[in-house]
Amino acid sequence: MQPIQLFDLASRQAEWLTIRQEVVAGNIANANTPKYRAKDITPFQAALDKSDVTMARTNAAHLTGNDLGTKSDIDVKDASLDQEIGVQESGNTVGLAEELSKSGEIKRQYDLNTSLVSSFNRLMLMTVKS
Repeated sequence: MQPIQLFDLASRQAEWLTIRQEVVAGNIANANTPKYRAKDITPFQAALDKSDVTMARTNAAHLTGNDLGTKSDIDVKDASLDQEIGVQESGNTVGLAEELSKSGEIKRQYDLNTSLVSSFNRLMLMTVKS
């Protein structure tokens, strides 16, 4: 029997979302700190591309397989400069509207992640009961 990689993938994404939420919260907390540069992390796709576990593609219509990343694959970097906000007089580059938008996106992704895992878990339980 092959291992179920969905749970590992969901765990990795939850870890990535946790780190991204920490970075976004730090940006919001430092919104008034002079010369603070907003930060972000590498996209989840980059963490997937660096791992050693390959997802199987069983049908040509499926998305191509990717790898699962680890926490060491997630890099915190300076965020790209928001053209609307730019660099403020204090040297700060945090745009609160953009950071709050990122926070909402993180919540939606986390909710989707947990819903998929919950549905898959229910499916597995129904299969075992049969």
